[in-house]
Amino acid sequence: MASLKRWGRNDNMGQKLMDFTASIEATDAKTITLKLKEPYGLVLESIGKPSSYVPFMMPKRMAETPAGQQIKEQIGSGPFKFVQAEFQPGVKAVYEKNTDYVPRKEPASWTSGGKVVKVDRVEWLTMPDTQTAANALQSGDIDFMEQPSFDLLPVLAANKDLKIEILNKLGFQTLGRMNFLYPPFDNLKVRQAALKAINQKDVLDALVGNPEYYKVCGAFFVCGTPLATEQGSDTLIKGGGMAEAKKLLAESGYDGTPIVIMAPGDVVTLKAQPIVAAQLLREAGFKVDLQATDWQTVVTRRASQKPPKEGGWNMFFTNWVGADVVNPIANFSIGGRGKNGGWFGWAENPKIEQLKDAFARSSSPDEQKKIAAEIQKEAYDQVIYIPLGQYLTPSAWRKSLTGVLDGPATPIFWNIDKSE
Repeated sequence: MASLKRWGRNDNMGQKLMDFTASIEATDAKTITLKLKEPYGLVLESIGKPSSYVPFMMPKRMAETPAGQQIKEQIGSGPFKFVQAEFQPGVKAVYEKNTDYVPRKEPASWTSGGKVVKVDRVEWLTMPDTQTAANALQSGDIDFMEQPSFDLLPVLAANKDLKIEILNKLGFQTLGRMNFLYPPFDNLKVRQAALKAINQKDVLDALVGNPEYYKVCGAFFVCGTPLATEQGSDTLIKGGGMAEAKKLLAESGYDGTPIVIMAPGDVVTLKAQPIVAAQLLREAGFKVDLQATDWQTVVTRRASQKPPKEGGWNMFFTNWVGADVVNPIANFSIGGRGKNGGWFGWAENPKIEQLKDAFARSSSPDEQKKIAAEIQKEAYDQVIYIPLGQYLTPSAWRKSLTGVLDGPATPIFWNIDKSE
């Protein structure tokens, strides 16, 4: 109960589920009873979600950690145990096989099914320099590389001892998010000017380069899925919006307030977006303060609601795995809750929240598709965030590993076997 309640405060799907929940009670030592105020069709999809934020079950003492505080204790609750004694933050995390864990009988599938561990130990190493990691993979010092940089893929593919494969078939959506609390992005016309100035192809060419691994896509809910539509995305996917961007910015009354953009340099899939966007915004007439930082600083600073002049921010960029944005309830970035549980940037939009409720109540795929299109139209009209396209990231591993599973988010290490 405590775990579900904590998750229900922090996660978009959890928040919406709790809106429809009358009570959560422990009927007995092994039973949780969740009672709804009205029928809600996304209960299982919510508590079974495979990625951010996962409703992990944890001891009550941990689940009751205040929402804004980090949980300081890590434990193993499944096929692996976390080895606290060997943990070096930013360097290494170690997981050992949980010999007391009893897996389900059915075959593994994504994050469901039987989680059978076939290795005694997994060492997760942080190597910020991708060339160093690639060299270690080729020499056999490491077995698996989660996200090789795109320019290194041809080199790795030429090595007969390595396998290259896309494990997350839904890929990633990359996006830009503005801060709605402070000028200039509290002004709708300024946000619209920024939207018109940016186009996806420039960003994706810099981020990925190889069109084999990226897709220009104006759909908020992922191209190639039932809810995909290009509505509202014209200049974003076709380009040619700069003249209109300049016109909108002039009409907005923009006074030259610098746009503080956080630019992390230590994550290969987040380096290009702020640099490209900054240049396009400057071309449209914005003054831009591009502040170099690392990703951990972005994660900490984006939670701040202070004005930009006091350590706050105006814009940052991030990526979501496709599984996290495939529908309006899962997509955390498209909410309109403002300061009341909203995502960083704190967009307030009652219309979007009402439409999300209607989506959650509907049991008709056709009706859900129609509602999702209405949400997308409102999100583009109000520039809730700027979707910057989709991309796929292949993983690479030595052929001595077998049983590597595909999945919707992070690598999965059960089912993997390593031959000597």
